[in-house]
Amino acid sequence: MSPVIGICEDDAALRSILVRGLEDEGFAVAAVGTGREALQRFGSDGAPDVIVLDIGLPDADGRDVCQALRAGGVTAPVVFLTARDAVVDRVAGFRSGGDDYLTKPFALVELIVRLEALLRRAAAPEPRTAVGPSSSLVLDPATHTVSSGTQHVLLTPTEFRLLGALARDAGAVVRRRTLVQAGWPDGATVHDNTLDSYLARLRRKLRGLGSSETIVTVRGVGYSLQ
Repeated sequence: MSPVIGICEDDAALRSILVRGLEDEGFAVAAVGTGREALQRFGSDGAPDVIVLDIGLPDADGRDVCQALRAGGVTAPVVFLTARDAVVDRVAGFRSGGDDYLTKPFALVELIVRLEALLRRAAAPEPRTAVGPSSSLVLDPATHTVSSGTQHVLLTPTEFRLLGALARDAGAVVRRRTLVQAGWPDGATVHDNTLDSYLARLRRKLRGLGSSETIVTVRGVGYSLQ
């Protein structure tokens, strides 16, 4: 069976070129144009083998989409496409759960080589823990909300990124430094009590949802979503 490549790119012309080019190389392709469609098509039940994800989507930041997919249990490698090539942008992409980064404009052959490398690496994936389909939490990067059942609550962008980082490795301890890097990807001087305050607010919002998940403090180390 041919590997399935999921493409989320809002530029219709580029999306069409990618679909044709990848299909000519023997890949099966599922293509969408928005972050919300990516969450619907590429969720854990129908995750592609590799996801190609544009950062500058019309309805969400692609890095937030990646975090939401990771929080939903999707472990497929993600290649980010972006017109931004600053180091801080690349680093933020990797920290949000991406596996590779390609700056526009790019040659199709380079994308194909990168996809093939990721497919080889993913052939024996490492075990990981994530909030999977059985979780009551659903992260929506388009509206920056978290939902549980029919209840939902609005998050600030920083709260969304922090919860996404915790959900991506649910059950494991996420170090404070990692959370700071996730919550403030552009770099900032963040005091300990600032991070603690944000996590306290997230705890209250999760309680308000009636969610079974809670944020646990591991003193001297970090936090864990359990």
